[in-house]
Order: sequence, then C-alpha cells, then structure tokens
Amino acid sequence: MTADLRFGVNLTALEDRASWMDKCRRAEDLGYQAITVPDHLDMPSPFPACVLAADATKNIRVGTFVSNTSLYSPALLVRDAVSTSRLTGGRLDVGLGAGWARRDFDQAGIPFEPAARRVDRLAETIDEFDRAYDHPADRPPLLIGGNGDRVLRLAARRADIVSFSATAFDPRGRGMAYLAAEEMDGRVALVDAELRRQGRDAVRRNVIVLRTQLTDDRPAALEDYSRFLQGTMSPDQIDELPGVLIGSPEQIAEQVLTRQERFGFGYFTVQEAALEAFAKVIPLLT
Repeated sequence: MTADLRFGVNLTALEDRASWMDKCRRAEDLGYQAITVPDHLDMPSPFPACVLAADATKNIRVGTFVSNTSLYSPALLVRDAVSTSRLTGGRLDVGLGAGWARRDFDQAGIPFEPAARRVDRLAETIDEFDRAYDHPADRPPLLIGGNGDRVLRLAARRADIVSFSATAFDPRGRGMAYLAAEEMDGRVALVDAELRRQGRDAVRRNVIVLRTQLTDDRPAALEDYSRFLQGTMSPDQIDELPGVLIGSPEQIAEQVLTRQERFGFGYFTVQEAALEAFAKVIPLLT
C-alpha cells in the first residue's frame, strides 16, 4: 500500500444479523482494512457489532470509533473490551473519546459534565486499561480521538493511534463545525510537540472523513456544497477541508496523498454511505 496507508469504514446501520455480516464481508472484499462502529445511543452497540464483524470476515480489524468513556465505568468498559478482543481473535482496536454529544448523555440519564471532567474520565479509563494488562504489548491497540488540547496531548502520550477530529465541537454538546485546514495544522503541531516532549516515536494518525462525493465535475460539486453550508465556507476552503473528499477517484486519491503529506495522516476512515464510492479510490493507492 502506498506509503503505509490504511483505510477504514465507519458502519452505523444495523438491520439484522445477515445484512450486517454481508456488509462487513463486502467491506473486506472492497479492500478496507478496518471496520469501526461509533458509540451513540441511536446506533448499534459497538462491542457486539465488532464481534459479529470479526466473525463474518477473515483478517480485517474491527474497533469502536470511539467509545464515550463518560458513559461507562472504566472497569466495565475494560471488561467489555478485553472480552471483545478475545472473541475477535485479537483483531480489536479500542477507540476512546471523552464524549461530545449532549443527546447521548440526556438519553442515558447521565449528567453532561464540563469538558475538563470528561477528559479526566478518559484518562482514568486509559489507566484502567494499563492496570488490566501485565504487559503493555498484550493490550489491544488504543485509538484516542478528539480535537481539544488536553485530549490530543493525552493521545500523543498514551495512544497507539491518534485520531484527529475533522470538526470542532460546541462545548454545549449541541453540534459541530468543520475544522479548516489551517486549524488542523495547529492540531497536528500540538501533537508533534507533545511527542517530542515524551520522546515517543511517531504514532499512526487517523482522520475521519465526514463527506465523500464522487463526481466528474469537482468545481460544480464544491460550489453546491458551499451553498449547502450556507456560504460559511468558500469552495476553495472546502477543497482543503481535512474531513471532506470530493472529486473523481483519481482526484480523491490525490487529495488523500496531499493530506498525508501535509498532516501526516496514514489512516482514513470514511462513513458507511461512502462504502462503495470510496472503494473506487482504494486500488489507486495500493
């Protein structure tokens, strides 16, 4: 694979056992290396979905993307992850985040605490993972995702995979907005600085792609999306967004390489809606 690129797909729709397994097999056949499942209350429960995904496939990795550590007791989350890792034959990547969507907390009947406390809970959960394993090498790989300074510094210190959010979150937990390329430069620089302070080698860097659109008329598609965003971003700004890929398969492949060069991203996760479309890009990068 070109420059050690990895591609994953975030699956969010669970109809029944057979269709879920078929979809997971399709993802592996299309060339994806990872199937991940978000952790929102209106989506499938991630750990059993990961077990079934692994059962349906041969080699593809599975993972949570990401588990909201504020909704769990650290000990219970670690128990579920340990069991899932064993049941998937060691193919589990554990994605962890501090939680951002207030609706999840409201539905679960859990207080939506200030961001600082939610990040504390994330750190406590990582500590619990370390306590659960005598040898760090035995622990499932940890992917830590977010956008804030504390989360990214924590990821730089403790994660096997740092996942950069392509959005900035409303501190009230009620929405998000795309992160501009210049803002992502700052997020990457923060992680690089923390890695140097810790004396750590470079870690794998992930970004989640929120919109993938195949088109033969890229300028027109960028104009259309700018109008959809009510003019808050120009077509040129959208063209550089880390979380958006628009164009022909060849143009999107070039965008992937550009983002790899600029931000160091080596692992791209697309949404389920782009499962088939982005698969046309993968052969161009392998």
